Amino acid sequence: QVQLVESGGGLVQPGGSLRLACAASGIFFRGYAMGWYRQTPGKQRELVAHITRGVSTNYADSAKGRFTISRDNAKRTVYLQMNSLKPEDMAVYYCGANMPGAPVSFWGQGTQVTVSS
Repeated sequence: QVQLVESGGGLVQPGGSLRLACAASGIFFRGYAMGWYRQTPGKQRELVAHITRGVSTNYADSAKGRFTISRDNAKRTVYLQMNSLKPEDMAVYYCGANMPGAPVSFWGQGTQVTVSS
């Protein structure tokens, strides 16, 4: 059974930081690219950051310079370090696993990030 379990969300003040983690089980983790996505009510889920099997990364423009994605294959975990958080970053954050060149095969259940003073 494939599971992607996110953690680390919560309430943070503007300008603060959070580190999200997504622990994977039931898949050959190092064989998948991993991404962090976010969704707000009434909007489509959007890519925030993505890391390939070879640890190449790409970011949404809104995340560049503030967020960092990384992975630890030994721990089967992908991370998203989020700094300088803004109210517009508030969303449910999901991790997703995809084979290269393919859409996301597996999703986590999501973790809420609230940015508010």
